[in-house]
Amino acid sequence: MSLTRRQVTLAAMAAAPLALAATGTAQAASGRRTRTLYIAGDSTAAQKYAGAAPETGWGMALPFFLHKDRPVSNHAVNGRSSKSFVDEGRLDVVLAAIRPGDLLLIQFAHNDEKATDPTRYTEPWTTYQDYLRLYIDGARARGARPVLATAVERRRFDASGNAVPTHGDYPAAMRALAQEERVTLLDIQALSLALWQRLGVEETKKYFNWTATEQDNTHFNPPGAIAVARLVAQELLRTRVLAPQDVRRLDEEIPQSWITWPQAAA
Repeated sequence: MSLTRRQVTLAAMAAAPLALAATGTAQAASGRRTRTLYIAGDSTAAQKYAGAAPETGWGMALPFFLHKDRPVSNHAVNGRSSKSFVDEGRLDVVLAAIRPGDLLLIQFAHNDEKATDPTRYTEPWTTYQDYLRLYIDGARARGARPVLATAVERRRFDASGNAVPTHGDYPAAMRALAQEERVTLLDIQALSLALWQRLGVEETKKYFNWTATEQDNTHFNPPGAIAVARLVAQELLRTRVLAPQDVRRLDEEIPQSWITWPQAAA
């Protein structure tokens, strides 16, 4: 992959301080400003529509844990990797909309792992990190804050009932990149693996898209999406990406009825 695009992005960052200064002046005049949290990711986070119910992306539940002046703009799409999201122009759409002070939450790995699909596959320590840098640099060039999130874990247990990691080197590669680029990391892979371990083999079925006709160990139902969104919100607070006044309901039960599946756009 050519690095030309990254060089152009880095050059654009020189203009970011002026934009940030103008934004700060506007904030001082108007008080607390709306800051949008954009999500770039795959099907585990994506908006689901009526035909997919009860499958639920955790991005659908995240707004329940954030105040209304911290809205969520969920651009995660089924089946995308860090590479295909960029190649299809989806990152460009996000970067055209994002504003100084906004957040870009980046979660990929599930589809980057598909070694037989050249349109999606990335190698953890090279191309995966290269593509993630495009998101980081793009957000920073626009005065927004990038946040990396390791991929939420699938439901997989060994014969002894231990929750088993499924993402290979991708979480480690993202952790290393976060340290190198000085980007906040939400380690959702480790946190979700620990959660599945606490819940156990049978109880975790209640969190994934297990129905009478399907046994899906990757995608969530409403309880699972709510549980993962809670982890994300808690980490956004713990890492000080968000302040206490930005979050809500972290210790409250969220009714499953709050999850809705709109009709897909024509």
